[in-house]
Amino acid sequence: MQLVAKTLYGLEGVLADELRDLGARGVKIMTRAVEFEGDLELMYRCNYSLRTALSVLRPIADFRIKRTKDLYNVAKRLHWDDFFSIDQTFSVVPVVHSSLFNHTGYAALVLKDAIVDKFRMIHNSRPSVDSDKPDILINLRVSEDFVTISLDSSAVPLYKRGYRKEAAEAPINEVLAAGIIKLSGWDGSRRILDPMCGSGTFSIEAAMMSYRIEPGEFRSFYGFMNWGDFDEKLFEKIKNTKKKQLITAPEINCYDRSREAIRIAANNIRAAGLSAKINTGIADFFASDSKGLKYTIFINPPYGERLTEKDLNEFYSKIGERLKHGYSGSEAWIISSSAEGMKSIGLKPAAKYQLFNGALESVLHKYVLFEGRHKDFKAVS
Repeated sequence: MQLVAKTLYGLEGVLADELRDLGARGVKIMTRAVEFEGDLELMYRCNYSLRTALSVLRPIADFRIKRTKDLYNVAKRLHWDDFFSIDQTFSVVPVVHSSLFNHTGYAALVLKDAIVDKFRMIHNSRPSVDSDKPDILINLRVSEDFVTISLDSSAVPLYKRGYRKEAAEAPINEVLAAGIIKLSGWDGSRRILDPMCGSGTFSIEAAMMSYRIEPGEFRSFYGFMNWGDFDEKLFEKIKNTKKKQLITAPEINCYDRSREAIRIAANNIRAAGLSAKINTGIADFFASDSKGLKYTIFINPPYGERLTEKDLNEFYSKIGERLKHGYSGSEAWIISSSAEGMKSIGLKPAAKYQLFNGALESVLHKYVLFEGRHKDFKAVS
């Protein structure tokens, strides 16, 4: 079957690599999504194992329309009772970029009416709509005159791993954290430092990768479980497949100067079963140094919304100073939506990636830390 895995902007290539590793065929990178081919087992495995996917869609129809009524007419011809029953609830999530519809909600309403009327025509009854917790989630995408209707096999977004019990202020999305770790090329051989850990997401995602803990291990529900063709035995087989453990365990250090942040992070780490595998503690990054050790450092610093411009620039400048003078030989990855703040770091990035942190357009910078001047470092590297 044709499948589509949705992701965050900038992580499409990482997701494509994950899909190939799982055995997907016909992998095609799109914007915020990757298209691929696979069977029912692969669809289940993608939901359970992909770290950088937000959801996995199973398209059931695609067609062109000339007017709004065409959406109704074609959708009504689909065999909806092959996918769910009148006893189940459903909801439509629309993504519409088309001059044929005055607003996104209207396109969703047209599709909903087509589904309901088809059930009435066959069964003289209809399923109910539940926008909060539907049994079946239907994705509607309209791009000008081209329509794709899909079943959302995830239903609950895949970044909701199930281990986050509490959140510190402005926590980073789990999929974004996992994507940044994968973009960094970290393979478990170097110590990790998460010095402004907040909810502990970077540390937890890194530890889950290291110890081969599947991102779906803590979830109890996926949308495909409510489909008529759900194969429970096949899914149980996927969940019970054990991955090979690492020979050496990496050192992962999760610190913050906020006592409350550490309490929250420790609670989430405990929920993920990783308390013995992640070091936690109250520590001020600006008063720290590497003590001659080499780290891969991940930082999601405060953005402009949480600091005045003057405080923000000073804060980011202190980050750059501490990295340069306290962590030579290490590598730092910093994500921020503040262009001014990133300039204030004062270090030359070795690489840049355009990403989105929620609705915020952000940039991820890689810094290779060394002693002395950049020119001298380039001369010998």
